[in-house]
Amino acid sequence: MKKVIVAPLNWGLGHASRCIPIIKSLIQNKFTPVLASDGTALLFLLKEFPELEYIELPSYNIGYAKNLKWSLVLQTPKIVKAIKKERQIVNNYIKNNSLNGIISDNRFGVRSKHIPSVYITHQVNILSGVSTSITSKIHQKIINKFDECWIPDSKEQPNLSGELSKISDNSINAKFIGVLSRFNKESLHKENDVLIIISGPEPNRSQLEEKLLSEFKNFRGSLAFVQGKVEEQRTKSQINNITVYNYLLSDELQDQINKSELIVCRSGYSSIMDLAKLSKKAFFIPTNSQPEQQYLAKYLEAQKMVPFAKLNNFKLEMLENIKDYNGLKTKDSNFDTKLFDLFKSKRKS
Repeated sequence: MKKVIVAPLNWGLGHASRCIPIIKSLIQNKFTPVLASDGTALLFLLKEFPELEYIELPSYNIGYAKNLKWSLVLQTPKIVKAIKKERQIVNNYIKNNSLNGIISDNRFGVRSKHIPSVYITHQVNILSGVSTSITSKIHQKIINKFDECWIPDSKEQPNLSGELSKISDNSINAKFIGVLSRFNKESLHKENDVLIIISGPEPNRSQLEEKLLSEFKNFRGSLAFVQGKVEEQRTKSQINNITVYNYLLSDELQDQINKSELIVCRSGYSSIMDLAKLSKKAFFIPTNSQPEQQYLAKYLEAQKMVPFAKLNNFKLEMLENIKDYNGLKTKDSNFDTKLFDLFKSKRKS
């Protein structure tokens, strides 16, 4: 039994959802994935893979603020404590189990000196204004504690992540692995004029939900709304002309996106990859306190792919601008299973 830990960060559902194609590829290649996360991300993966073993890790419990950069600085002691704890949990697991590899999606402490360890990120560079060079170097120093860094994007420019994944030298052992998406494109009969998908930590998720329900209350087309609230039971309800789901599993969400003309959502990178895989047109509303989402929205608008608006500025009539944009596409979305060769040999000392 060749076990590999797969550990996504619990920050919205994006890190967990983009790990799904990796988990499926591991299973297809005779590895046994061990899920490792916390909170909503872990619950989400357990609903997708209820048969898999799992490890519950401590939560980074990152809180939002108007200035995310300084908020993270103030929360550093709490985050460092969680990182130390998760590393202890992983090392204890290794002592009691045979393990072939570790795949960490933005969890700094999920690695080992004795087991081949991979770090997944599209943010080699952490944008933080005047301190970008400092935060990027700190992140790259963490990345170098792992054997490899897998960047979920195409190396060819222009790609989907822009400056976030740009590498100026060989300072990290990075591999561009192509776009990661749990979805497949299908030609289905269109049922939704608009599909709204929201997720992410509170209170931002609820603020976006309230704004969009208000703006779309008089929308005359067909509209579906996925709240991104992973709960014990899946629910479906009707609010005026809007069909509301608390959350959808991957196959259901794939069908809804394929059946929709237009997607309205955050400019989270996992959502961008999913929509590119399905060649969809979209409208983005980036999270105010996330420089990454703001950068991606501006970058993709400049590439004439997707328009965007800030939450407070969004108006329903802005959707008319989408005709001037090309939508999202990618050709580079086939996961190369040769990447798993790292787990077939002992880690270099």
